[in-house]
Amino acid sequence: MNIQLRPLSLIYNEKSGFHARHKEHFYEEMMTIWTLHGFEIQVFEISSQPNIQSLMKEVFQRHHQYAHQGIIVAAGGDGTLNAVASQLMHHDIPMGILPLGTFNYVARVLNIPLDLLKAAQVIATGQPRAVHVACINDQIYLNNASLGLYPLFIKKREIYNRKWGRFPLNAYTSGLDVLIRDRKELKLEVQVDGQKYPVKTPLIFFGNNQLQLQEMKLKIAKCAEVGLIAGVVIAKGDKATLFKTLFQTIRGKLENASDVYSFGAQKVIVYSKKPKLTVALDGEIVEMTTPLKLHVEKNALNIMVPHVTSSV
Repeated sequence: MNIQLRPLSLIYNEKSGFHARHKEHFYEEMMTIWTLHGFEIQVFEISSQPNIQSLMKEVFQRHHQYAHQGIIVAAGGDGTLNAVASQLMHHDIPMGILPLGTFNYVARVLNIPLDLLKAAQVIATGQPRAVHVACINDQIYLNNASLGLYPLFIKKREIYNRKWGRFPLNAYTSGLDVLIRDRKELKLEVQVDGQKYPVKTPLIFFGNNQLQLQEMKLKIAKCAEVGLIAGVVIAKGDKATLFKTLFQTIRGKLENASDVYSFGAQKVIVYSKKPKLTVALDGEIVEMTTPLKLHVEKNALNIMVPHVTSSV
């Protein structure tokens, strides 16, 4: 090992298709790009260790052997990015992104190219940018966290993805399927910056990615941009209201739907009589102990982005 080289640790999720046979030439070219820029590369599969903490301990030990801090690259979709980011918060080592997800909101909001070779070039030659990370209890979300129908959407979407592949249309088709079959409401108390509100809702959605919120035509996109909790609550759970809400979401006019309320806050607490609630975090389903406490860690994660070129 040449300690004058910079370490680059690539963490990938085998389920994302990173090693698909038809992409082999991409991998060789990516490795060439990084090698030519003075990186020494080691690849880690995310499930090779019992948990992300064990894997990142191994990765950090590797980086500490070098004179340069290097870069830790996450290759995959939202779940992979979330796992790696959770361990890099408030850390000097920046995270690189190879976007392999369906919507790739994190990459897109940071102007990281979706072309893998161009993204690899950004990792090698770009600059670190500090971004806000939203937290719910002891976990994070880069894009969104949600309760109620949305976790059911995720489960149904994965079934559709396994059958027909990962396409954006599956997100809407699975949503329609859930509305037909699995409608239910949550009885909660939501505390927004100290003020409590009783809520009976089929869905609460918290967003941390302003691009995703902008595409939903939500004014609270600005809240996410400046580091506030951005929340959306659907206040009625009858089937007619939910179908109208889904239709407005597809049209990008969710905020115009009846009985939909949005807000921005420094701190949110969700109370429930249930000891645990099912939460969707960046597309992954988890059971979380109540109450759910949400806040934003500002400028908590460094991500490699393209250099900003000023016009002359």
